[in-house]
Amino acid sequence: MEIFSMVVSLLSGVALFLYGMMLMGDALKLVAGNKLEAFLYKMTNTPLKGVALGAGVTCVIQSSSATTVMVIGFVNSMMMKLRQAIGIIMGANIGTSITGWILCLSYIDGSSGIAKVLSTATITAIVAVGGIILRMFCKRSIYKNVGNIMLGFAILMFGMQTMSGAVEPLRENKAFTDMLTMFSNPLMGILVGILFTAVIQSASAAVGVLQALSVTGILTFASAFPIVLGIGVGAACPVLISGISANKNGKRTALVYLMNDLFGMVFWGCAFYAVNAVVHFAFMDMIMTPVSVAFINTVFRVATVAVLFPLIPKLEAFVCRIVPDTKEEAEDESDFDLLDERLVTYPALAIGQCRRVMAGMAKKVRKNVNRSLNLLNEFHSDKFDKVQRKEDLIDKYETKLGVYLMKLTKQQMTSAQTRHTSLYLSTISDFERIGDHASYIAHMSREMNEQRTEFSDAAWDELNVVMEAVREIINVTCRVFLEEDTEEAKKVAPLGVVITDLCENLKHSHVIRLSNGTCGLEQGAIFNDLLNSFGRIAAHCAGVVVALMKSEETGDDIHIHDSRVYASDSEEYHKYYNEYHGKYNISTSVSHMRSMEPEEVE
Repeated sequence: MEIFSMVVSLLSGVALFLYGMMLMGDALKLVAGNKLEAFLYKMTNTPLKGVALGAGVTCVIQSSSATTVMVIGFVNSMMMKLRQAIGIIMGANIGTSITGWILCLSYIDGSSGIAKVLSTATITAIVAVGGIILRMFCKRSIYKNVGNIMLGFAILMFGMQTMSGAVEPLRENKAFTDMLTMFSNPLMGILVGILFTAVIQSASAAVGVLQALSVTGILTFASAFPIVLGIGVGAACPVLISGISANKNGKRTALVYLMNDLFGMVFWGCAFYAVNAVVHFAFMDMIMTPVSVAFINTVFRVATVAVLFPLIPKLEAFVCRIVPDTKEEAEDESDFDLLDERLVTYPALAIGQCRRVMAGMAKKVRKNVNRSLNLLNEFHSDKFDKVQRKEDLIDKYETKLGVYLMKLTKQQMTSAQTRHTSLYLSTISDFERIGDHASYIAHMSREMNEQRTEFSDAAWDELNVVMEAVREIINVTCRVFLEEDTEEAKKVAPLGVVITDLCENLKHSHVIRLSNGTCGLEQGAIFNDLLNSFGRIAAHCAGVVVALMKSEETGDDIHIHDSRVYASDSEEYHKYYNEYHGKYNISTSVSHMRSMEPEEVE
């Protein structure tokens, strides 16, 4: 029964650990917006700053694993680059050694128990209390989200404590502690250090056990050193667990933590024992004390970071080879490389680069709209997940382009360049909002699938007609933007008006179905929400085309939302309006729509 209870407690700790990480990461996204990325970038824009930040944070929370888990959350949320994360992880490996020095206080006669005051359990309790106060008593959403971050962190830490507590009896097991000192072979000592730390889920706890053993006078340097080498590798276990649900950069970040300690173990292990084979160090039989254990642990970690620090780019390239990008992912990230900071002082070149990146954004938006529309007809969870991943990428486009364009506004530019910059800022906002509506449509499709929501045949026929019109307006808009086709641009306004009118008419038709009992209130709410999203997509498509047409005009007094761009009394306008009005007329389009397959989007 003891083994069963230990396993159940261990699994519950893992569950709490993963849930805390998820809660903290989601709340971080809501609080951060675009500000946290800029803050983190400033704090970690050099590797040395990253190391200092990682060491400082880990000194406070006394857990390199928890620090690394938070960093994985940042990288997973695309708020931090992998290279920035590497510096923080190196610093965390140094910072975790401070716990050993704090534990030394417990072995000083007359100790006031400072170590207990500074314990992880105390910090977790304080954070949890602060989080629940913010969550329950604050009205502003930002404070509630900060409370969720604190609660997520507390749950994460409690999960780690639960995992450690589940195997607490092993620390007092004589057979288990004897195993730590029975091996004269350094390889066996390293293996014991790895396994022991992997089981108790904490490098600090493992060092603490070594310090406790040192008081008995049975622990020599020869026994302690290989265990210290293995402790760092074993501590990577919870970090690797946290990387399971992360994206590829999150997985790479978790792997960096392992690589850091694995390199230190192999490099310093080989170097030390090679020299010892020749020199035969006299201190190998030295009896260890709590202070000497803490000292060895700190020196080992600092020395590892000192050797690896100049190799950060190589380490980044190495983990990227181990966890490679797919061709699609490489293409997604390649657009951002075009926004070279060095080109900001050359506005003409920088604006051209922005235009190329925006072309990539337009393609992602078009595909995501079509994916979300396909989900309404046939829901697949993997395709839903892809819509959400691409929505995160679209948000990243807006952030990167917005920051870059704002830097351009501070440069000396011609009136035409200033106009292009302003209009591009408007365009990326429209593209981002279209992406938001695509994501919302995908969420509605998931809700319909989970709740088994069914529309009447008449409602589905109407939805399919307006969905085809939405497909056309997003495809035409992106084609206009990519090819700068001014003739095609003239189609967007009349098609947008047709979609708006169609949505309003369908709402009235659905009210009739509600009144005669063909559809229920739940279906009516979803139906109206979908139509509202369709209408907003059409409006933002018009905004994109307005900005594009305005960018070709001259003059200082240019207003983006100028209705004169689309002359509704022109012959061309009426030509296209009548064409689309006939094409997307419910009575004439239903049979045609039923025969069509939804557009396939990879």
